[in-house]
Amino acid sequence: MAHLDAYNRPISYLRISVTDRCNLRCIYCMPPAGVPWRPHDLVLRYEEIETIVRAAAELGISKVRLTGGEPLVRLGIVDLVRGIARVPGIDDLAMTTNGILLPRYAAALAEAGLQRVNISLDTLRPERFRRITRLGRLEDVLDGMEAAREAGLDPIKINTVVIRGMNDDEVVDLARRTMDAGWNVRFIELMPVGNGVLVEGGWRERVVTAGEIRRRIEDVLGELEPAKMSVGGGPARYYRLPRAEGTLGFITPISEHFCYRCNRLRLTADGQLRPCLLSDYEIDLRTPLRAGAGAEEIKELLLQGIERKPMNHHLDECQRPEGRAMSEIGG
Repeated sequence: MAHLDAYNRPISYLRISVTDRCNLRCIYCMPPAGVPWRPHDLVLRYEEIETIVRAAAELGISKVRLTGGEPLVRLGIVDLVRGIARVPGIDDLAMTTNGILLPRYAAALAEAGLQRVNISLDTLRPERFRRITRLGRLEDVLDGMEAAREAGLDPIKINTVVIRGMNDDEVVDLARRTMDAGWNVRFIELMPVGNGVLVEGGWRERVVTAGEIRRRIEDVLGELEPAKMSVGGGPARYYRLPRAEGTLGFITPISEHFCYRCNRLRLTADGQLRPCLLSDYEIDLRTPLRAGAGAEEIKELLLQGIERKPMNHHLDECQRPEGRAMSEIGG
């Protein structure tokens, strides 16, 4: 049974960044020059991650999501998936990826025990994709989606960060894909994490709220109806367009924060436990692990993280996290 935090929220979900490295440089995720990578010896080894997952499972955490950076750039990622999938109590194992390497890994990941993938995709236009990611090719992501589908990593969710003046003119086109291609698209409000180019100064001017996105879609495609996604347990609220096979989700950290039902902890690639994405407070797990800490001591540190989880973020008081770029946390 999941432990409750100080605000009676059951904490059942652990997001694990397996690397801070990425094969893209998305403009809302890291600054143009990238971020200094953590030295290899500071990054958690796979056996250390598995130790933390086993301790977390004994505290009632049943959902694990692997993130990055880009998780598929780390060598041996299939072995980590296989190890976590064998941990008693973990019944939901998923990954967030940019999709570029899925043609190489999707089948092996599914065989190892990965159940689902979320794929980041912010535009359907090749030239714009290149501008947003600074490095990528849209066709590689679409190939990755197809590989995930063929491997049975369903339902595939498409994560789209909507940014005013950059890709907000595409929300109707993306929503239409839920009708003609059965996509499950989730629109995410821009969050000010780290010191990237899009969060300095007037970042709020770049935020497109879920309410505005919904109005734009309904004006063109029809009224949205509430829908359910049977798996995931995340913060999105789901809807469906008339006669659409796929769904539309809205994640609203800015316009209607969902802190009151947040059920997650985050583990950075260098072994820091973050009770809240939008707070720089962290608890060091790597140092105790490498000093010989056993399962009980790790569980105590996880419980400390649960107990220190704040009631909500403080963006409204102009307090935002600056210690790490989004690429170092994994979203």
